[in-house]
Amino acid sequence: MAFVFTFFFLSCVSNVWGNNPKSTEIDGNIYLDNITRILDRLLDGYDNRLRPGFGGPVTEVKTDIFVTSFGPVSDVEMEYTMDVFFRQTWIDERLKFEGPIEILRLNNLMVSKIWTPDTFFRNGKRSISHNMTTPNKLFRIMQNGTILYTMRLTINAECPMRLMNFPMDGHACPLKFGSYAYPMSEIVYTWKKGPLFSVEVPEESSSLLQYDLIGQTVSSERLKSNTGEYVIMTVHFHLQRKMGFFLIQTYIPCIMTVILAQVSFWINKESVPARTVFGITTVLTMTTLSISARHSLPKVSYATAMDWFIAVCFAFVFSALIEFAAVNYFSTLQANRELRKVAAIKAAQEAAEAGRSDGESSSDASSVLKKRMNSTPHFERPAEVFPNPPVNAQAFLQQGSAVPSNNLLTGTSIIDKYSRILFPLSFGAFNLVYWIVYLTKDTMEMTRDSV
Repeated sequence: MAFVFTFFFLSCVSNVWGNNPKSTEIDGNIYLDNITRILDRLLDGYDNRLRPGFGGPVTEVKTDIFVTSFGPVSDVEMEYTMDVFFRQTWIDERLKFEGPIEILRLNNLMVSKIWTPDTFFRNGKRSISHNMTTPNKLFRIMQNGTILYTMRLTINAECPMRLMNFPMDGHACPLKFGSYAYPMSEIVYTWKKGPLFSVEVPEESSSLLQYDLIGQTVSSERLKSNTGEYVIMTVHFHLQRKMGFFLIQTYIPCIMTVILAQVSFWINKESVPARTVFGITTVLTMTTLSISARHSLPKVSYATAMDWFIAVCFAFVFSALIEFAAVNYFSTLQANRELRKVAAIKAAQEAAEAGRSDGESSSDASSVLKKRMNSTPHFERPAEVFPNPPVNAQAFLQQGSAVPSNNLLTGTSIIDKYSRILFPLSFGAFNLVYWIVYLTKDTMEMTRDSV
């Protein structure tokens, strides 16, 4: 009797605590039936063509964005790409329910059966909704009718760029979205987490090579058109360009080319082939650098900061070539002037010798011949005729040649002496002003955009 009582007691306890598989299966079926009846009742008489509160209060759609991948940014196309989770939340009182669960977590099949906002990206070029392996959409309904709708999107949007300060420029790339058909009298958009936390961009999500993503700001504005007044939500992603690539590829080569062109000032002016090669080679190098620097930019009609730097460097290199042309011209002019002086001195000496020969014709021929044999050549005694002839003329006369001596073309030109000082000082002053102006301007623009 005691055994039977114990067995009966254990069986009751097992049924109470739900250890009976049949009981669990029955309860599960009841639970699923309840959820199915809730969904059927929600959609009974539901018209997804009408917005929540149609004809009554304005529907408020709260939004926030989580950026999973930002980049790349194209300067040539003036656009950027990012991968985001785009979340929208609104209240549809027609979907209120009561049941054993607080949140209905549903898949994308339910989305097509209810009303959803007709949100579109105003400055988007190409936007993709991911569908692998199934549509990447999250849909939830709360008991009070609040709906959470999340999509994974890849957005390719326009980014207007002003490249005046390139490559020390910064840009604020916007993302604008709003309702396509509903004016603000029917639908308004707001930020779900406030203006500071509605857009999240983790550091590891940025995959930019030429830029640093330094922050983002959100705002909203109103747009009036012929069909009504609309609310436009805007997110600005603030980008700052990295200078390393352009320093290595353009700035340092340009500076080295200018320095190489100025090395020619220290080469003797008679080395015409060497200085000519210096000038022509550096000019061609600057031309190549200026062409290659433009390949990574759109064909803008204005000059960028890099264009100004290359233009000034090209001017310095070209001026070095013109400086040698001037040195060579004035050296040749000086040599011709000395040659004319030598020719005049020789003509005067010959005339003096001719007069002296006429005076000696009455003397004894043998004494005259003896005197001439014992006398030094007239080219070795020019000071007797011209007490202070030019130094270079003396060299010509001592050589007894009418061809200009190489000494006339040797030495350092006064133009080279001044160029060795003025050119480096001018180029250094230009670099000082250039970097101070553009770096300061860039900092001021970044501060203004942040505000």
